[in-house]
Amino acid sequence: MTQDSILQVKGLGMQFGGIRALHQVSFEVSRHSITALIGPNGAGKTTVFNCLTGFYRATQGQIKLQTRQQTTDVVQILGEPFQWGDFIRPRQFGSRLFYKLFGGVHRVNQAGLARTFQNIRLFREMSVVENLLVAQHRQLNRNLLAGVFNTPAFRHSEREALERAFYWLEQVDLLASANRLAGELSYGQQRRLEIARAMCTQPELLCLDEPAAGLNPAETEALSQMIQTLRRQHALSILLIEHDMGLVMNTSDHIIVLDQGQVIAEGTPEVIRNHPDVITAYLGTEEDFL
Repeated sequence: MTQDSILQVKGLGMQFGGIRALHQVSFEVSRHSITALIGPNGAGKTTVFNCLTGFYRATQGQIKLQTRQQTTDVVQILGEPFQWGDFIRPRQFGSRLFYKLFGGVHRVNQAGLARTFQNIRLFREMSVVENLLVAQHRQLNRNLLAGVFNTPAFRHSEREALERAFYWLEQVDLLASANRLAGELSYGQQRRLEIARAMCTQPELLCLDEPAAGLNPAETEALSQMIQTLRRQHALSILLIEHDMGLVMNTSDHIIVLDQGQVIAEGTPEVIRNHPDVITAYLGTEEDFL
């Protein structure tokens, strides 16, 4: 893994029973780049994201993050699945139980990776600012006695969280909606709130799963500008899944193309636009229609 890479995926495989969703998927994401992961429906894009972010534990391969000035093996921190023999070996059982309780998504996030979702997952009955405060729970002072006695350290922690929440609301143009319920926002506003929530965790790599889905052309253009601003002003690396080829081609530095769970092409937008395998994957061949 080079110093210029923030993420390295090597030989990634994922099986669900007898169904092979991913096979030997390998790619790298350069630091401070915007990288797009594209492909037809069912190509395995969201499965890749779920493996990267800890929702799935890959059945084979490596996922390495170079963030927070250290290298994190994502597959390792998710822990091994339980085996029958673990229950008669207390030490091994305790190790596996620890990972089940304290591993997973939040440990990947703690390592410096955050994501949004294809289907919006906000706390709809909480206010906009409360959604951003919840995202910062691991950064807050959670000491029980500090909270009971309202210590200076506890107040400082609470003040920092609020300041960070309002900063990101301003960045995504939602400051005026801070006290509204998240469920009352328009679809486009909810998309922006999801990005703000992810940014409140202070990631170095942000994974966006179809952020333009359901947006009109004006909202999509605003999203494109926001993504580029995040990269430029906050030294962020971005990996996005997207079907809007206009957004992908105009925003991305590098594109990876998946089809049937495998990487079939990667390169700059200019290379991908005219790649014969990519054209075939999206449009089919003459034989497909016979």
